[in-house]
Amino acid sequence: MENRTMMQYFEWYLPDDGEFWKRCADEAPALKSAGINMVWLPPAYKGAAGKSSVGYDVYDTYDLGEFNQKGTTATKYGTCEEYLEAVRVFQNNGIEVLADIVLNHMMGADETETVMATEDNPDDREQQIAEAKEIEAWTRFTFPGRNKKYSDMEWNASNFSGTDWDDKKKQTGIYCFEGKQWNRETDGENGNYDYLMGADLDTDNEETVKAVTDWGKWYIDTVGMDGFRLDAVKHISFEFYNKWLKTMQEYMQEKAQDRKDEKGSYDSDKACKGFAVGEYWSKETGRLTHYLDVTKNRMSLFDVPLHFAFIKAASSDGDFNFGAIFNNTLVGERPDRAVTFVDNHDTQPGQALESFIPSWFKPAAYALILLRSVGLPCVFYGDYYGIEHDNIPPVRELPLLIKIRELFAYGEETDYFDDSDLVGFTRRGDDEHENSGVAVIITDRSAGVKKMNVGEKFAGCSFVDALGHFKEPVLIDDNGDAMFSVCDGSVSVWISEAADTSLYGIYNNNLMQKIK
Repeated sequence: MENRTMMQYFEWYLPDDGEFWKRCADEAPALKSAGINMVWLPPAYKGAAGKSSVGYDVYDTYDLGEFNQKGTTATKYGTCEEYLEAVRVFQNNGIEVLADIVLNHMMGADETETVMATEDNPDDREQQIAEAKEIEAWTRFTFPGRNKKYSDMEWNASNFSGTDWDDKKKQTGIYCFEGKQWNRETDGENGNYDYLMGADLDTDNEETVKAVTDWGKWYIDTVGMDGFRLDAVKHISFEFYNKWLKTMQEYMQEKAQDRKDEKGSYDSDKACKGFAVGEYWSKETGRLTHYLDVTKNRMSLFDVPLHFAFIKAASSDGDFNFGAIFNNTLVGERPDRAVTFVDNHDTQPGQALESFIPSWFKPAAYALILLRSVGLPCVFYGDYYGIEHDNIPPVRELPLLIKIRELFAYGEETDYFDDSDLVGFTRRGDDEHENSGVAVIITDRSAGVKKMNVGEKFAGCSFVDALGHFKEPVLIDDNGDAMFSVCDGSVSVWISEAADTSLYGIYNNNLMQKIK
């Protein structure tokens, strides 16, 4: 079975030129060839900022770049037709598509309403700091540009729990609408972290739940994506996503069964099962495992604790215990539900959760998520292509690491996390993948050598450093052992000479020269 590799296929500062969906379609064949078989695309619906919206300031989820709203028809990324075409092209190239689902809040309402609300302490939303008063809230969403096409639902204050702006006094605050309460089971940060931004959806309201359920089915029918990336799950009732996602996954299964009935064929292994990964931003692994338990493992989660372990390892001047890098991480506790990543659109420079991994450490971090046997790795667009806005170049080793994962990172895994600075692991390869097997060695401090075993089947074979830090090969002894080397603050990935030769054949576009 082939390794799966996901890419977050966007970064925050993409051009506002409306050409992105076209670029997606153009790039799909190259991505598949590079070893990517799943992409997470940005939110495709109209945001409050119109042509400049990245997509998280959700205005109208039924407008995928089809209606003249918020000063534009196309979104930042392009038109509805171009979006649907990009999805089809990805899928036709064997790349699954995850749609970014943002159901926590809405922004850019068309009208205000007078609402009674209490003001809560921003640092403890369970603490009321002012009596109920009238505020002017932006909570009326009528979508005049769409004129009720696809849905006649119009949103008002009854569909929301609260907001953060009183237009009457032009004042910010955390306002909970009278007769409402924050969801009882959300993350406990700030007392109760139901409220995040904008007009907060009231998922205790039956009309609201029906509206987002109807929309979800419409979105599946319209877009035909393979799964979901779920935004801000810690800010929404845990039970809500358990129910909503169950409904969506069952709906996708029904559609897959209908296709079987129509065509007489059915891929039971894939069949649009509705893979989902949630964004629960917490350093505490226990909060993530609790969420997985409550939602009955219906989704995976991004391994945020591992991201912060990378930050510590990269910024501790060699004093981090590298041997414990996977301790208290999601991939360490629940490997089958962990989506590992190095950086994303929120952690990149200038963003709300900025915690960008230093460039010197990125090859090691990517080796740790791409070449191991556990977790589903997610590569960041900004690391693959660079971030022009901040003059950040691509991680030059990343394409090669992705390809090594696709071709050679298979078989039994043996860990050598027995030192605080110098660690490694091996994969012994399997019969299904020719020349498979790797030995990875990493240090956050000084150069070193570590004895590791790649299996007796490689006895007498030479291994070379695919990243080109060492020119001389190492010879595997009769037991499958060898002494593998690494440079100061670096990573080396050792593969068989036969595997390295095949990589040269694949990368005849001088990529290997750039790396070596």
